[in-house]
Amino acid sequence: MWLVLAFTSAALLGFYDVFKKHALKANDVVAVLTLNTLFGSLIFLPFVLLSAAGSLPADSLFFVPVCGWEVHKYVVLKAFIVLGSWLCGYFALKNLPLTIVGPINATRPVMVLLGAIFVFGERLNLWQWTGVLCAIFGFYLLSRSGKKEGIDFRHNRWIILAVLASALGAISALFDKFLLAPVEAGGKGLNPMVVQSFFMIYQFLMMTVVMLVFASALPKQKLTWKWSIPLISIFLCAADFVYFYALSLPEALIAVVSMVRRGSVLVSFFVGALVFHEKNLRYKAIDLALVLLSMVFLYLGSK
Repeated sequence: MWLVLAFTSAALLGFYDVFKKHALKANDVVAVLTLNTLFGSLIFLPFVLLSAAGSLPADSLFFVPVCGWEVHKYVVLKAFIVLGSWLCGYFALKNLPLTIVGPINATRPVMVLLGAIFVFGERLNLWQWTGVLCAIFGFYLLSRSGKKEGIDFRHNRWIILAVLASALGAISALFDKFLLAPVEAGGKGLNPMVVQSFFMIYQFLMMTVVMLVFASALPKQKLTWKWSIPLISIFLCAADFVYFYALSLPEALIAVVSMVRRGSVLVSFFVGALVFHEKNLRYKAIDLALVLLSMVFLYLGSK
């Protein structure tokens, strides 16, 4: 069950990346991200209010229980980590091809894998290790393909931001495992709806402050409304809802879930080819075949 949820989340994340790329083109990064956190908060705020009013049954999948600071302090910390990742990632995505940012993001499971092994003591079987190694090699080849587009990976600030976004995302994924895994499995056993709802609300409050700082420190950027802006929030919320639910299951392996979610690069690649007409697609398509093959091995190893 948890693996099916991970694949569903991956597909939704792929379209989330596509809508981000479309919304950020010739647009103000900070304003777009602020709107995304606002829309995300508005999606979950009704569940918080209905739960507090007793209008939503406690056994509902969307019920948000009342929690104290002991829980909320973890959610605030998660919001800080993810917001840092998003700020770096949004700026990188605006200034780099989608078929370059995707492979860089796809290195995230390698970092998560190391953390899962050393922090949570997870162990992978032969099929899963084959899938992980196949994916790592495929991601490496994808990154090399990006060099054909004349981007210097060592001295390009947008590449640095993309890598930083990926690293912060890996830290967030490991933290998610800690927050959502049952207590008997070494986690905090937090309710997924509490984490997702308040994490979005806290992010909007933080982004409001960030927007005010940017507005006073930098020249005002132009914001053009695009239909893709609200779709970013809708697809992200759906992807994270499925993801958090998967991690709340005791048998879920964060290393495998994170790797499968990076399969979203397949969706963003094909849309980048068809819609954004990006370059060097023949070489990247061969590399992506390895990514797809790794997903098959991970599925076989987790049945």
